[in-house]
Amino acid sequence: LGAHVQALRTDPGSSLNVVADSYNPMVQALAAVPVPVVVGINGACAGAGFGLALGGDLRVAAAGAKFTTAFAGVGLGSDSALAWRLVRCVGGSRATELLLFAEPFTAETAATWGLVHRVVDAADVRTEATALATRLAHGPTAAYRAIKTVLATASTDTLTETLATEARLQVGLGGTEDHREAVEAFLAKRKPEFTGR
Repeated sequence: LGAHVQALRTDPGSSLNVVADSYNPMVQALAAVPVPVVVGINGACAGAGFGLALGGDLRVAAAGAKFTTAFAGVGLGSDSALAWRLVRCVGGSRATELLLFAEPFTAETAATWGLVHRVVDAADVRTEATALATRLAHGPTAAYRAIKTVLATASTDTLTETLATEARLQVGLGGTEDHREAVEAFLAKRKPEFTGR
């Protein structure tokens, strides 16, 4: 946001085109990733960067890292899907307060609100994020894709629609090698070895 504010000073109209031209495609590309995305936050997380960070499925933040919606503080609304994601993460009431007042808060507070999943020492952010990503990469990735599919529409679909989506996805997952491996491992009382197929 800091560099962006400097550009707003000299050319406010065209500098805001970066939202539609650059930020929105990044937000949409991140949302389209079919497997879980792990985000590491090691420092300030503000404005559009905050919106992008919330696009991750799991977020690891450095202890004491500062978060802010920032936009109202510079006379702007919201972009990079920050409002959309905040409503889904913390509810409409808290999202309203966060966006209107743009007051900073710490990673620890973000964790209590469900905005981040792990808070670790700054030196450990990359290690923890990589560990989570590795764990996911060695898991049943087809199942993870299905979970992301259901979660993407769970807050807007009816119960009947969600049940239909889950049923359709379960039928497909039932034929995967990972599901067969999980059943065999369970019966043999061993840990499954997933291959992503």
